[in-house]
Amino acid sequence: MLLLIFLIILVIVVVIVVASKPSTLTPMGAHVMITGGSSGIGLAIAKECARLGGFVSIIARNEKRLEEAKVEIEKVMKAGGEKQKVITIQLDVAEDPEKVKTAIKQAEEKLGPVDFLFNCAGISHAQKFEDTDPEIFARVMKVNYLGTVYPTLAVVHGMKQRKQGRIIFTSSQAGQLGVFGYTAYSASKYALRGLAETLHMEVKPHNMAVTMAFPPDTDTPGFHMENEGDLKPEETKIISETSGLHSAESVAKRIVCDAIKGEFMSTIGLEGFLLGQITSGMSPCNSTLSALIQGTLLGLFRIVGLAFIRNFDSIVEKCARKQEIEENSNKDD
Repeated sequence: MLLLIFLIILVIVVVIVVASKPSTLTPMGAHVMITGGSSGIGLAIAKECARLGGFVSIIARNEKRLEEAKVEIEKVMKAGGEKQKVITIQLDVAEDPEKVKTAIKQAEEKLGPVDFLFNCAGISHAQKFEDTDPEIFARVMKVNYLGTVYPTLAVVHGMKQRKQGRIIFTSSQAGQLGVFGYTAYSASKYALRGLAETLHMEVKPHNMAVTMAFPPDTDTPGFHMENEGDLKPEETKIISETSGLHSAESVAKRIVCDAIKGEFMSTIGLEGFLLGQITSGMSPCNSTLSALIQGTLLGLFRIVGLAFIRNFDSIVEKCARKQEIEENSNKDD
């Protein structure tokens, strides 16, 4: 009986404290802008939104890939290209905030005000900390962080005035958990979380939502490029393999769905959901289910999280012993 009363009180408290969601906003007839939209998750999101009836603008640096992506997007348009439009914008979103602002304004003149901004432009780098050139830290932070700040600055004021809009930041599971070899990459993705949580508090009174996406390893050109050569440490590769490889299409569908609903946190799969609960901290929560889970099971999840970290530590330790043996063997030779 006491347990039942406790659960009832808990549910009531959760319902009271859980943040409210903005009104539903769908891509149908909306202007959906995607940075990094010529490939990978960005392209998959563009195609998903076109399929749902959106007017799509994609931003990327490579003109040829932009045109190829446009053709792909037009093939899946809900209205078959009769009413919808797709435009391309060749631009480096991390280079000059004024150029970004001007380009986005020109896109809005063609397709109307931006309703959805999916920030997908980004780069990755995997290498041991002491082997990473200082310029790489600056470059990764510039592209992943400032390349999200500049487009967001260009659309947020208009969204506030219209009291409608969605801003989506693409982080990574490496933005929830520090992983061996990702000192440059993880830092840039953690920075996005701080930006998202703060901006969410600013725009919430204006019927807007910020969605923070934490995709796992995804089958994209960027992921395969990261694995080329011998820079990526063995430890990083082994740890990454524990979460498996997801398709860009499945990741995009989840992110778009969560953005439509105005969810703050977007995760993929059961493992991603659990990681989201473990690392929730003081993040906004507008999901009653998540709030109940975090309120009752966070202690247990913390133990599970520590077990995962211990497993990763053991991988690093084994690799270190292996490298030491190889080094000693080479000295003997």
